[in-house]
Amino acid sequence: MPFLEVKEIDVYYGDMQVIFGLSLNVEEGEVVSIIGGNGAGKSTLLRTISGLMSSKRGEILFEGAPISRSEPADIVERGIIQVPEGRRLFTLMSIKDNLAVGAYSRRAEADAEKTLKEVYALMPRLQERENQVAITLSGGEQQMVAIGRGIMAKPKLLMLDEPSLGLAPILIKDIFETVRKIADQGTTVLLVEQDVMHSLRLSDRGYVLEHGRIVMEGPAKQLLEDPHVKTAYLGL
Repeated sequence: MPFLEVKEIDVYYGDMQVIFGLSLNVEEGEVVSIIGGNGAGKSTLLRTISGLMSSKRGEILFEGAPISRSEPADIVERGIIQVPEGRRLFTLMSIKDNLAVGAYSRRAEADAEKTLKEVYALMPRLQERENQVAITLSGGEQQMVAIGRGIMAKPKLLMLDEPSLGLAPILIKDIFETVRKIADQGTTVLLVEQDVMHSLRLSDRGYVLEHGRIVMEGPAKQLLEDPHVKTAYLGL
């Protein structure tokens, strides 16, 4: 039984269908990438898994239980945590206060102090600057705070939406190294990214999403060598 199973979902914005019969699965302990261009439906897929959007057809199961009709707060309580595109920090609050927001759920609140120490061990720079206001941070530092806030929620499945967006290459490397450490510590990761090279090198498996449909899937190394992926996404 897959850890996360998405089964033939259709998703609409109003009358416009944006995801068509999409199916995928994620096994516990995996890092799985979803790659595709702008408008492919990647963020919509994560929002649907998180319960922020609903599918008109199909089913989503987590740890064998259906979550397709669950409220977002209930999905968070189950352990599915999304780090959204664009970071969405409270810019006038400190790093520490932004991290604390992540531990609002019942399952995370009791262990908040312990989890904060784990976040600081993973990203020491955040502890060094814990009282700094978020708006004064660089883009890479803000992304680290967003990821740290996700960890504060004690995810079983951490979903990252374009974590490298708008960052300089050296900062992108830091972000992906952090994601690797999170995965190595046992958290399952579902990663949406346009940086195909970095994301597939990090991942166990990948899916290629185009115009709301999965057009290719397989081991990440195999996808990196695929001629279509090389031409369409790597510029080779």
